[in-house]
Amino acid sequence: MRENDPVTSATRQPVTPAEALPPRLIATDLDGTLLRDDKSVSDRTVAALAAAEEAGIEVFFVTGRPARWMDVVSDHVHGHGLAICGNGAAVVDLHGGAGAHRFVKVRELARENALDAVGLLREAAPGTMYAIEQTYGFYQEPEYPKMHMEIPDHLAPAERLLASDAPGADEPVLKILAFHPTIDPDAFLTLARLAIGDRANVTRSSPSALLEISGPDVSKASTLALCCAERGISHEEVVAFGDMPNDVEMLTWAGRSYAMGNAHPDVLAAASGRTAANNEDGVAVVIERLLTERV
Repeated sequence: MRENDPVTSATRQPVTPAEALPPRLIATDLDGTLLRDDKSVSDRTVAALAAAEEAGIEVFFVTGRPARWMDVVSDHVHGHGLAICGNGAAVVDLHGGAGAHRFVKVRELARENALDAVGLLREAAPGTMYAIEQTYGFYQEPEYPKMHMEIPDHLAPAERLLASDAPGADEPVLKILAFHPTIDPDAFLTLARLAIGDRANVTRSSPSALLEISGPDVSKASTLALCCAERGISHEEVVAFGDMPNDVEMLTWAGRSYAMGNAHPDVLAAASGRTAANNEDGVAVVIERLLTERV
């Protein structure tokens, strides 16, 4: 650890049986975790990621972002070049850079489930506004606020956007975004989970009341588990990092997990350890220590 690094639980916690296993895979969220608030990847973090892969540890970016927003890390994918996007809805090969990604695995939200989720949440939280993320398309309701980086492909009510003859109906739906202008974010998440039930998985990664609705069994954790099983990697050999409620299942599943110093209270409760904030290179702090332990 560098002289000015804040003390983290990476240096305080007793070693558990899971921690005794050398890590084979690092799974890290992006926004609020690996990325600084200005969306940059620090030189220290770039070096730590490269050193991990050189040591034979795979690095997976596991994010709520759609594939088209992965240009910020596409230069750092190295090795396998895969990332888990859309909170587990897609595994994407980022080789080739922005605009050249290839979907390796898609775990879609069935349109029937999506329509049910929209209807149930409209009834439970009047005033909710929706956007639809598909593999290559982005669609939204006219009232949905401008909070994303692109112009939507089509404007219409969500029920129309999800119809069998809607624009882009031949593309899988990855997730629905649901925004409410007045409800507290955590209260909105609780309300939506109760209203939607097992029709879809509901989470959030934004500080605002913006929810992300995916297939019933789709999460960062479940897709990461599939990728690990394909590689013969057990959950005890995974080290995970995150900061928001959409990371909780992944942090609980991984053998070793770290909440960022800036993390949501639910994340702090779920993780087995804590590291420095994203602006203080908390992911790099832990990776450097892990590599030192391997020597």
